[in-house]
Amino acid sequence: MFSGRGIRIGGGDRHLVHATFRLHKRVSSVQGPVVRGLKTMTGGHRRILVVEDDPETAGQLVESLTTSGYQVDLAASGNEALSRCAAGDYAVITMDRMLPDIDGIAVMRQLRDDGIAAPVLIVSALGEVDDRVRGLRAGGDDYLVKPFSFVELLARIEALGRRSDTIVKETILRVGDLAIDLVSRTASRRGNDIFLFPREFQLLEYLVRNEGRVVSRAMLLQHVWDLHFDPSTNIIDVYVGRVRRKVDGLQAYPLIHTVRGVGYSLRAPG
Repeated sequence: MFSGRGIRIGGGDRHLVHATFRLHKRVSSVQGPVVRGLKTMTGGHRRILVVEDDPETAGQLVESLTTSGYQVDLAASGNEALSRCAAGDYAVITMDRMLPDIDGIAVMRQLRDDGIAAPVLIVSALGEVDDRVRGLRAGGDDYLVKPFSFVELLARIEALGRRSDTIVKETILRVGDLAIDLVSRTASRRGNDIFLFPREFQLLEYLVRNEGRVVSRAMLLQHVWDLHFDPSTNIIDVYVGRVRRKVDGLQAYPLIHTVRGVGYSLRAPG
């Protein structure tokens, strides 16, 4: 067991702290859960990418996860993480937010824009409620605040690994004759491809996931742009107009509907 060891978390940030990283390495404390978790992972889905720039923390994570039976790759920067994810298939990605080149939030957004749907566990010393909410809304699937117990980290990875197997099977969403592919980040109607820029795809995906519900402009601004509502901006109307022209133009029926004074709704007839 490693205990009482000071680890420097994050450089140059107001949340710079010295934390204790407790790695419980006794086989009896982790072997049972590890075996059950690995049963749901096959092939590339036994691989984990650890994104961490602190050498000591990274080394402990890689060693402990490897000992627990996982195949582990390490990325010490945001750019390295993007390169590894483009070249490999991971069951789970653990993501530090304070990286030397690209902030972890930006890395997650780029991964989602690139069609990489692997679950992301954010591991960060930034533990305020606003920090956690921002990370989850940017594409994170779970959030663990430093310092933490390795047993808890392992349990969260196992849970995300099981979810990963499900995500692989549920990559295409459909409403009427519209289909969007969450992996390739593409859309089509009646088999005809619709070219969408990344932000347009995010907007359409959010509407599709809320099929039949009325989505307000404030909700779109918050969930697609990660911004608080600004009544003076017309960015939502501009983007919805673009997406509507691409999705509904020259089609037999519209899917995107305006709800006056409230927002928008995506639904198929019938």
